[in-house]
Amino acid sequence: MKAFSYERARTPAAAAAAAERTPGAKFIAGGTNLLDLMKLQIETPQHLIDVNGLGIDKIEPTPEGGLRIGALVRNTDLAADMRIRRDYGLLSRALLAGASGQLRNKATTAGNLLQRTRCPYFYDTNQACNKRKPGSGCAAIGGFSRSLGVIGVSDACIATQPSDMAVAMRALDATVETVRPDGTARAIPIADFHRLPGATPHIETALGKGELITAVTLPKPVGGTHVYHKVRDRASYAFALVSVGVIVQKDGSGRVAVGGIAPKPWRVEASEADLPRGAKAVAAGLLAGAKPTHDNQFKLTLVERTLGAVLAEARG
Repeated sequence: MKAFSYERARTPAAAAAAAERTPGAKFIAGGTNLLDLMKLQIETPQHLIDVNGLGIDKIEPTPEGGLRIGALVRNTDLAADMRIRRDYGLLSRALLAGASGQLRNKATTAGNLLQRTRCPYFYDTNQACNKRKPGSGCAAIGGFSRSLGVIGVSDACIATQPSDMAVAMRALDATVETVRPDGTARAIPIADFHRLPGATPHIETALGKGELITAVTLPKPVGGTHVYHKVRDRASYAFALVSVGVIVQKDGSGRVAVGGIAPKPWRVEASEADLPRGAKAVAAGLLAGAKPTHDNQFKLTLVERTLGAVLAEARG
């Protein structure tokens, strides 16, 4: 473990300001991802800013009829909240499919969105990784890539974003609220929050230097039947090979978001017009332009079949 300094922030704006002025600073809340990365010396922050005392851990109604979820709401509490279970069932199901009970008790809403990839080459400091060390190359390209991305990837990175919660947030059209170091607030649509790798895979989100997530806002409930299905190598404590979240209305319309295949939760709204035609038609639109490897070519078929099963369940 590398030496680091530590402070407890008193307000969100103060935390953001401290992060901007202190070289090598990182926010810490639940620590379920950051501490592991620090132990492996993948992350080596010089300064930790504890944000647990900021009071942003409530779930509150919005004037528009939605819900505002504080950045520090724990995953267990969010999944169990009766309003989430009743009106945003996709989110509750996605949260319960992630990690373990112990981790969900500590993990926060903001931290879940910000967790870094589980690419094995990112975690192996003996391997080249452009996310870990920009410009070093990507050992996953040409390596063992069974669990990695098939769409939205680049010549610099084929890693996937691992969050189950983010897939549900994408289908629900959530908005990420932040505070900047100068104290101003910002709202970022979840569709724009995670970045595709391009030539800069180490820049993973739209957040600026020091910018702190304060909440995630859900719009007014859209109704419909909510289903989330996660395909993985073992029944628990494993990341998705493919996950599919759907919201299906009585008239056959709906929304589809997919995890485990891209550097961000994957949703192509135009493909949702094909829902009445079935899973094959929707999958064709979702996966247009896919660039799978020899190891993960199977994911294209797996998306279609998983989507078919999920739609069949949603339609009864």
